[in-house]
Amino acid sequence: MRFARFAAALFLLATMIAAGPPAQAGQTSLKAADPSVLRVGSTYVAVQSSGGGIVVRQATSPDGLAGATAKRIWSDTRGRGEVWAPEIVTDGGRFYVYFTAGTGAAHRMYVISSTVADSGYTAETQLALPDGKWAIDGTLFTFNGQRWFVWSGWAGDTNVEQNLYIARMSSPTTPTGARYIISQPRESWERVVGNPYINEAPEAIKDPNGQLHIVYSANGSWSDQYCLAELRLRAGGDPTYVWDWYKSNGCLFGSNRATMMTGWDPTLYVNGPGHNTFVLLNGDIATSPPAGPKFPLMFHAVPKGTPYSWANRSWYTGSFCWWGSTTYRRANVPGATTDTGFSLKFFE
Repeated sequence: MRFARFAAALFLLATMIAAGPPAQAGQTSLKAADPSVLRVGSTYVAVQSSGGGIVVRQATSPDGLAGATAKRIWSDTRGRGEVWAPEIVTDGGRFYVYFTAGTGAAHRMYVISSTVADSGYTAETQLALPDGKWAIDGTLFTFNGQRWFVWSGWAGDTNVEQNLYIARMSSPTTPTGARYIISQPRESWERVVGNPYINEAPEAIKDPNGQLHIVYSANGSWSDQYCLAELRLRAGGDPTYVWDWYKSNGCLFGSNRATMMTGWDPTLYVNGPGHNTFVLLNGDIATSPPAGPKFPLMFHAVPKGTPYSWANRSWYTGSFCWWGSTTYRRANVPGATTDTGFSLKFFE
């Protein structure tokens, strides 16, 4: 019996040696931040800010995007300022790219559109978001037949903290009604790095039960404490009512164990993963995976062993899946203190 166990151990060791080290994270050759990717048929389409404008890349796989030709679709000919975090979506047969431009407190959201992904875009139009405050990282999605726009912004005119806001849209270019706050960086695990405290890069997705989720980045993007967390709208909840949103009790994808939600492990190969994109068919949140299968994901991060800085960020390919029966808890707030439903697991 001892010999059999010894032989089995030798076989396992030989198998591990033959297999080599564990698979590394899917780092691409693209040194960039804030990926936005969708799939149209068998083609993957990505947008990126570059050289004072925006470029589109197209490939037959997410991994192939870094090596694809970057085709410029918009240039800042009007001196709008810094161009950040373009997001590509489709609506009614057109492509829309939302992006931030400006300097300092003047950053605002803009949109361009075209009938094809890589050319023919309109001139930029500033979105008339409610209250007209500093705004970045905005994106459009449709939920329960209503268009919505979600973004990161300031409550006033000073850089105290970045909150997440949502507003209805009557068309892909026209906000309507008020803005509603849905998240503030008030939990201890999302206040490890501040000045300002950060909730940004919101990305919508719908779970197998039809509930709405907003995955976002917490803590400063200049720190390896940057991580992904999420908001889950309760079943039948109102997206404009902050207490119908339940926040994960920690980071769901991050590199520091102290800030991870219980049951979620830190990354093995990267530091500060953040600003993700769900690689969905036509960018439609209704095409997310059923429970069980993994789906493509892209995010930016810095490889472990490399100094953490904006200049060292790369696009990474990864995957995600739904994780059921997960309870989020909160205290000293109106309404129910717990909500159980799907959460997400992210993989390097």
